[in-house]
Amino acid sequence: MAIIKVTRPKLTLLEKLYFPSIVKGMFVTFKHAIRSLRGKSLGADSLNSSGLGVTMQYPEQKWDDHLPEHYRGVPALVTDEQDRERCVSCQLCEFICPPKAITIIPGEIESDDPWAKVEKRPKEFDIDMTRCIYCGMCEEVCPEQAIFLRKDYAMTGLSRADMVNDKERLYEIGGVRTGLVNKWNEIK
Repeated sequence: MAIIKVTRPKLTLLEKLYFPSIVKGMFVTFKHAIRSLRGKSLGADSLNSSGLGVTMQYPEQKWDDHLPEHYRGVPALVTDEQDRERCVSCQLCEFICPPKAITIIPGEIESDDPWAKVEKRPKEFDIDMTRCIYCGMCEEVCPEQAIFLRKDYAMTGLSRADMVNDKERLYEIGGVRTGLVNKWNEIK
């Protein structure tokens, strides 16, 4: 095998000194500062709440209007129009989840229930938001369209326990989703 010796290019005197690069960087920063003070910055019209620059005032202003259509946020469980659980505890979302953030414990449906033909529903359904990577694989694999990624990006908590969404919390943030649900289909 041949060895190729690579020589470094020789630096000029200006390239050896750091001062010209520092001045050039300060010039770019100063130019952007002047443009923002004059209100000519990129996005200054839509985010200009303080009168200067393009700083978003977060609690009052949010990115909700600027989010793209394909944005993936916090996962949530949804119910149908008659407030019935869509989830059948197939556990596909739990198996496909790369960081293993989803935990499902299936439960039986009582035999006196009018929808006893459905095999099971989740007894417990937890999503650990400290592990979730918002990949959307749980939404794609769900056969009953029971789990959706909302356009909510502000998921906070004061402790790790606050960041684990249980079944009740997931249904609370998920709401109602309309459309055909295979679980409640009479023909199935």
